[in-house]
Amino acid sequence: MKAVIIEDEDIIARVLQGKIKNVDPSIDVVEIIPSLKVAKKWFLNNAEPDILFMDIQLSDGVSFELLEHFKLNCPIIFTTAYDEYAIRAFKVNGVDYLLKPVDEEELSRAIDKCKAIIERKNPVVTDFTELMKALANPHQAMQKYKERFIVNIRNQWMPIATTDIACFAKETLNYIYLFNGERYMLDFSTLDDVEELLDPNHFYRANRQYIINIDAIQTVKPMENSKLTIRLKEPNHKFEIDMSREKAPMFKKWVDQ
Repeated sequence: MKAVIIEDEDIIARVLQGKIKNVDPSIDVVEIIPSLKVAKKWFLNNAEPDILFMDIQLSDGVSFELLEHFKLNCPIIFTTAYDEYAIRAFKVNGVDYLLKPVDEEELSRAIDKCKAIIERKNPVVTDFTELMKALANPHQAMQKYKERFIVNIRNQWMPIATTDIACFAKETLNYIYLFNGERYMLDFSTLDDVEELLDPNHFYRANRQYIINIDAIQTVKPMENSKLTIRLKEPNHKFEIDMSREKAPMFKKWVDQ
């Protein structure tokens, strides 16, 4: 089975290629395409693959433009940094999406879905009109994000505004750190649950241990192997948060938006 990846970040593309091989060795990634322009040329001269992995936002445009030029029948898996709630409305028959960085279990499920479509020999017919509208007005598709968290202090409840939170940290338990340095225990079992409630324009999941507020970042230092180290502003400057090279490109885009 042949696959094509359309992704403008080479590191992300290579990592995805490796994960595809780990999940399903029968899939051969025959081409990695870095831009919309190159993709249009490639599809003019080549037969469509069995599965197409496609980033939504490319350096030279939105990948849906490709679908306006070519009638593709192959299943498409979008790889995207867009928030899950903005993308959920676009999930239609024959199309799936994966949030970056791609999780191998989710990748496996998406590939299984594509294989089922291929085995049924049903062409993929997708109307991207609503998807394009939602990308133009993403906040209309998103849920209302959490504005405050309740913490318990000496048998009393106290509301904490999300705008006052510098970061969420997984230690022995889960905690929130405020911009003033105060720390409070958070009554959530996992940071995954917390992440779903936060506005992705303001908060970023740096790694398994930390979710950081954009306004809490003091410096970002490039390290070896394209990794990053993030230092937060005082009084939370003790935090030096490491970020993997796979997450680094998307983090740079997030900071620069």
